[in-house]
Amino acid sequence: MEDLSLNEKISALTLKMAREPQNIENYHELSELYLAQKDYDKVMSVLDSLLAIKPDDVQALIGMGTMWFYERDFRKSLSYYNRALEINPKNYLIYYNMGNVFAEWKNFDKALFYYNRAIDLNSVNPEIYNAIALLYQDKEDFVEAKAYYEKALSLAPDNINALIDMGNVCFKLFEYETSLKLFKKVFVLAPDNELVAVCIGNALTLMGDREQAYAYYEKALKMTEEKYPVYISYAISLTEFKEYDMAEGMYKRAIENDSTQSLAYILLANLYTNHNKVKEAIEVYKQALRVDQNNAEIYCLLGNAHYLDNDVEKAIMSYRASITLEPTNDEYRLIYSQVVEDYMKTIREGANA
Repeated sequence: MEDLSLNEKISALTLKMAREPQNIENYHELSELYLAQKDYDKVMSVLDSLLAIKPDDVQALIGMGTMWFYERDFRKSLSYYNRALEINPKNYLIYYNMGNVFAEWKNFDKALFYYNRAIDLNSVNPEIYNAIALLYQDKEDFVEAKAYYEKALSLAPDNINALIDMGNVCFKLFEYETSLKLFKKVFVLAPDNELVAVCIGNALTLMGDREQAYAYYEKALKMTEEKYPVYISYAISLTEFKEYDMAEGMYKRAIENDSTQSLAYILLANLYTNHNKVKEAIEVYKQALRVDQNNAEIYCLLGNAHYLDNDVEKAIMSYRASITLEPTNDEYRLIYSQVVEDYMKTIREGANA
C-alpha cells in the first residue's frame, strides 16, 4: 500500500476490516491513517470501536487519552491514562502523558512526579527532559530549566524545540551570546522559520549589533504573512537603538497589519508617553481600549497619561476602571489611592486658602 494515497489506503483498509472485524491491528492502522489526515473525530471513533472489542488495549487507551488531551478535556484524558496504567504500570509513555495533563493544570509537583516516573522507565527519551525544562521555565526557574534543556540536547542535539526553548531561557538569563548561538543553529536546521529569525534579531539587538538585528527582522518579514509579531519586535529593536521615528512607523505598520490586537497600540502609546507626546498617547490608549475593552493595564496606562496631562479627574476615573477589572491588583490600588489622596488634599487646601 506504500504507493497509494491516504484516502486510497483508508478505503482499502476499511474493506479489509469488513472482512476481518476482529483483527485489532486493522483498527490501529486505520486510526494512524486518520491521525495522518488530522481527522481526530474519526481517530476517536475507530479507537472507541477497538476498545469495544478489546477494552484492555493499552495503545488504544493511550490514543484516546491523547485525543481528549488535544480536545483539552483533561479529565477524560486522565481517565483513559489511568485505565491504561492499571493494565500496564511499566509503560513510560503513560506517565509522560499524565505529566502533560498535570502540567496543563499548572500542578507542578504532580507533573514533575509523573515525568520523573517516566524517566525511571526510560531515561534516554529527550522529550521527557524537555517537558520538565518547560515546567521549570513556566515557574521562571530558568537555571533549572536550562539544566534540563542541556540534558535533552545531549540526547538529541538537533531537537529544534529544545534548542529554541533553551535559547529563550538563556535570553532570560542574559546569556545573549549563548542564546544567539542556539538560535542560529536552529536557523540552519529550519531556515524558513521566521520566529527564529526574530529571536536572532532580538538577541543581536541586546548585544548592540544594530545592522545585523535589522537584517534578521527584514528576513523574517519576507518569510511570512503573519507580520504583526515581527513588526512589534522590529519596533522594540528600533526603540533600543533610539530610532524613535522609525519605531513609531513600525508600530503603525503593525496596527495596519492587524488592528484587532491591542499590543501595538499600547507600545506606540507608551512610546508617545516616554517622549512627552501625552495627548497623542491618550488617543492611542483609547484606540487600544476599543479593541480590548476589558484590559485593566490599558486603563491604568491611560490614567497615567491623563495624570501627566494634568487631568486628575480623568486619571482617577481610569484608575478606578482598572481596579474594577482587577480588584486584587495591589499596584493599581496603590496608584489609585495615592492619586485620590493627593487630589483630595489639593481640594482641601484650595478650600482653606
